[in-house]
Amino acid sequence: MTEHDAVHGPPRHRAVPGALVDAWPDAAAAASAADIGPIAIVPDTEPRFAEAVNRAGGVVAPISADTRGLVWTSSEGEDELEALLSAHPWIAWVQLPWAGVDAFAGLLQRHRDDGRVWTSAKGAYAQPVAEHALMLALAVLRELPARIRAGEWAADERGRSLYGADVVLVGAGGIAVELLRLLEPFGVRATVVRRSDVAVPGAARTVTTDRLAEALSTAEVVFVVAALTDGTRGLIGRDELAALPEGAILVNVARGGLVDTTALVDALESGRLGGAGLDVTDPEPLPARHPLWDAPNCIVTPHVADTEAMTVPLFAERVRSNTAAFLGNGRFEGLIDLDAGY
Repeated sequence: MTEHDAVHGPPRHRAVPGALVDAWPDAAAAASAADIGPIAIVPDTEPRFAEAVNRAGGVVAPISADTRGLVWTSSEGEDELEALLSAHPWIAWVQLPWAGVDAFAGLLQRHRDDGRVWTSAKGAYAQPVAEHALMLALAVLRELPARIRAGEWAADERGRSLYGADVVLVGAGGIAVELLRLLEPFGVRATVVRRSDVAVPGAARTVTTDRLAEALSTAEVVFVVAALTDGTRGLIGRDELAALPEGAILVNVARGGLVDTTALVDALESGRLGGAGLDVTDPEPLPARHPLWDAPNCIVTPHVADTEAMTVPLFAERVRSNTAAFLGNGRFEGLIDLDAGY
């Protein structure tokens, strides 16, 4: 259910050339770029990504029979990437551009046993996304949707504070960890819901997914920051929304499919849910005249928690560190768990 953003050690690898047949080298036995082979950046070669490869000691070249590493720069194109990998079976490492890899779920499953190393950007964008989540929560708590649309001075007493609130974070990856750090000055009581009950720094308690309704029963603010998989789709549905205390608010900066949109609209329109801040929706893009646009105390932003200005330098750094790992200098970051699907 959650992203796992720790820096993993490189796994043993099978379908790779030369020095990589037995195992990935560690920093003490780093291979040269010439030993490993060039890295291709497709479909769009952003100069900063090429510079990142070069800074790590790698060589960037157009995709060919010599290509051993691949940096995929598009958020879509599963079929095109599939064709490239089929045509170049010696590609040993694939870097995907986003934290969420649900757009490539079928591809990852089909290639789960071919021995390649797959990495994503999970954890790389945690700071801007956590910042956006906090902004949405504060805005909804202070009734900003109604204030902004009022068009006249409305001196009512609506609005609540985040200080000391009971907060639930559904997910325990990089965004959750960064969000907990941002929430610390507010003195919140934070509960993390995740697949395991392993403690998360900054959270008062950690519970497993089967206790989600229990955790939600006292929540004033819920942040949805989990990965979207077959097992988490619709995780926040009608029953989960009903488990929330009246007036609670929901913030989703992960994937729209984690929340049942029809149930969310109903909860907002009934007034039982106190508000929602959504950077992601289902469907997405959210069509004009969709009920969420006019739902009470709801803010919808168009999946811009991490804009290009923010993500390009952050992804470049992920490319640099993972190129270094590919060459044997360090460990891969954002390794995709092909069993878990993220």
